[in-house]
Amino acid sequence: MRVRTRFVISFAYVLLVIIVALTVPLGIVLRDRARSELEALALTNAQTIAALLDRDRLGEGRPRDRLARDIDRFAAEAGGRIVVLDPAGTVVADSEGEDIGQSFDTPGRPEVGQALESVVSAGVRTSRDEGGDIVVAAAPVIDEEVLVGAVRISRDVAEVQRNVTRATLGIVVVAFAGLTAGLVLAFVLAGSLARPLSRLAAAAQRLGRGDLAIRAGQVEGGVEVEQLAGSFDEMADRLERTMRAQREFVANASHQLRTPLTGMKLRLGSAIAEANDPAVESQLRAMENEVDRLAGIVERLLVMAREIEEGQESHVDVADAAARAAERWRERASLAGATVSAAGERIVALANPGDLDQILDVVVDNAISYAPGPIEVRTELAGSWAVVSLQDHGDGIPADEVSRVTERFYRGRGVPSGGSGLGLAIAKELVEKWGGTIAFSSVDGAGTRIDVRLRAIDPLAGR
Repeated sequence: MRVRTRFVISFAYVLLVIIVALTVPLGIVLRDRARSELEALALTNAQTIAALLDRDRLGEGRPRDRLARDIDRFAAEAGGRIVVLDPAGTVVADSEGEDIGQSFDTPGRPEVGQALESVVSAGVRTSRDEGGDIVVAAAPVIDEEVLVGAVRISRDVAEVQRNVTRATLGIVVVAFAGLTAGLVLAFVLAGSLARPLSRLAAAAQRLGRGDLAIRAGQVEGGVEVEQLAGSFDEMADRLERTMRAQREFVANASHQLRTPLTGMKLRLGSAIAEANDPAVESQLRAMENEVDRLAGIVERLLVMAREIEEGQESHVDVADAAARAAERWRERASLAGATVSAAGERIVALANPGDLDQILDVVVDNAISYAPGPIEVRTELAGSWAVVSLQDHGDGIPADEVSRVTERFYRGRGVPSGGSGLGLAIAKELVEKWGGTIAFSSVDGAGTRIDVRLRAIDPLAGR
């Protein structure tokens, strides 16, 4: 649906841009064309009337009634105001009868001055008397090659402008009708294009959630969409085979390791019972603890294999996880001269319980190994995050090493041998797997704080 909506919006935007890009210039062209035609018509009328006049009709002392009647008739036919001037620019006839005897040869009427110089002119300008734009044209009246007067025609262009506006609005209405039809067509086309893409998107989401059996199948659409569906199914096949092989390897390896570990556990138990030297017994018990740790790792691998096979849980009570971690590591911490405590709010977070257990095992184990002493694990809600924090009271991490502690195989300066440098890197990957973060802050001589942030969720929502 989102693909269809975006397609329709984009199509509408393109059509709207095209309509605006065509309508605005078209309106300007129509206006300019109408004004040009009006100027040409006014000029033609002025020249025609000037040709009909002569010295006899304009001379002093001639009867003005006949001239006035002729001018009124010409004005009715031309649809504007006609003024006849003598050679001095004085009005001798006016179709509106307002300015007879007045001089029209003024700076505000340049066309009159040009006509009295035997020059024909026409144009559109703003008239203060009319309160708007007018088209004016003026032509000289020549009799036997002598200038005997001039004719001036003026006409309001408002009506022409209104006609242009109506024509432009008509074009806009037609254009928007076309836009509406185009949107309907776009919606139909978008549906046919979006359906296969939506189907592919849904399949990809299910595959991302762990449904390895999902396939796009036969998707009808363009060649590119069909090729994409085929590639998706091939990828899903390879992913399913890879995950199946991984599950089988983890399950088989874990199962095979349990037998020798059980044997080692029994032999160490017998050796501890028979040991007479306290130092030897201490070493044997330390070996037994390491075997127990290894057995715990193997057991988690088996649990992980079952979870992958059956589907993982997606929520965990972080307070319960912290309490379990404190209980698991209490004996080991006591042997190392440390204590582990857990407290805080009960918050449900987006994570698998096994993953959070492994994260806490890594950070608690590190704290016991490198910062023996009080170790506090606390849980709290910070906005939309469930925070599990661990605070130790050791020597801290050097400032130049804090940013590198989660790098694979990285081991800090002065760290005792025996570790692999993978624990914190694995913890970071598990946290980020659930969309969370892990952060380290340390002060020399004041210990280290580790904050694991996971998304807090409503347990009733089931997500």
